[in-house]
Amino acid sequence: MSQRPLRLSIPSKGRLSEDSLNFLAECGLEVYKPNPRQYQASIPSVPGLSVLFQRPADIVISVRNGSVDFGIAGLDLVTEYGGLNGEILLVHPSLGYGACTLNVIVPDEWSDVNQMDDLGKKQAEIGHTLRVATKYPNASKSFFKQHGYSDIDFIGAEGTLEIAPTIGYADFITDLVSTGTTVRDNHLKLIKDGEIMRSQACLIANRSVIKDNPEALAVTKILLEYFVAHLRASKAVSVFANIRGDSPESIARNMFTKNVIGGLQGPTFSPIITRQKENWYAVHLIVQKDQLTAVIAELRSIGGSGVVVAPVTFIFEEEPEEYRAMLEALK
Repeated sequence: MSQRPLRLSIPSKGRLSEDSLNFLAECGLEVYKPNPRQYQASIPSVPGLSVLFQRPADIVISVRNGSVDFGIAGLDLVTEYGGLNGEILLVHPSLGYGACTLNVIVPDEWSDVNQMDDLGKKQAEIGHTLRVATKYPNASKSFFKQHGYSDIDFIGAEGTLEIAPTIGYADFITDLVSTGTTVRDNHLKLIKDGEIMRSQACLIANRSVIKDNPEALAVTKILLEYFVAHLRASKAVSVFANIRGDSPESIARNMFTKNVIGGLQGPTFSPIITRQKENWYAVHLIVQKDQLTAVIAELRSIGGSGVVVAPVTFIFEEEPEEYRAMLEALK
């Protein structure tokens, strides 16, 4: 038995905090926090799991050292603070929100610097070792080394980085970019091949806890079941339509000649009781959201009408592939 309740840490402030709370609620795992000033809460649908609120970087460090069992944080921070000895297990790498990229960003006035190779010429021009302000020295150093730069000075920084080239304590920066508006507003630019990594929110766990504690493994499976089912459903919609035909089998044959109205395993039919005693059937199928226009057109082409579209909350398939991959990684 656990000596304490299992702990899941999520960001305490900002957009990633709001998005994490919304995501958990959409997955049927709503966080109950009666006092907004408290840094501890619960998920009533997962008894025995306590929720903590921390700074994103602290989440990764806490999971790494085992004081917290699970965490939701950006992949950028997991890469930067996750350690080198495999203490952190990446349970689900892409929760579908918090997307951004870590980039090399230089002043607009560096008109002759448009790709990584140009930095060497710039260093020769300005006559000193290039200085980079960054919150991600580990990821940045590795990236620059891959491009043949081993003599860059990395300057650790907190707070706003965009001002660093203007006030002169660094020549350029590496930082996270989502929309690019802040970069442009501060007269900076991204270089073409300067993307260090892509990031979004992910679920992490302490490897030793998951491996040695059956309760933690059981909670991991619950989280993955709901996360995966919701993420799968978020790309789909539920479609109902009325179609006239001799039988469900004959209608299904027509549907199977089309491209996008086959459903998951196939359509589901229910008879419609009409006043005229005609053979009408209600057909139900799950389709990809981005194919909806084609779905409606194909249903109409075989006589479909009264098409109703509804959102889907969960699609549970077989045991999540991510769970099987995690068990394999634990070996």
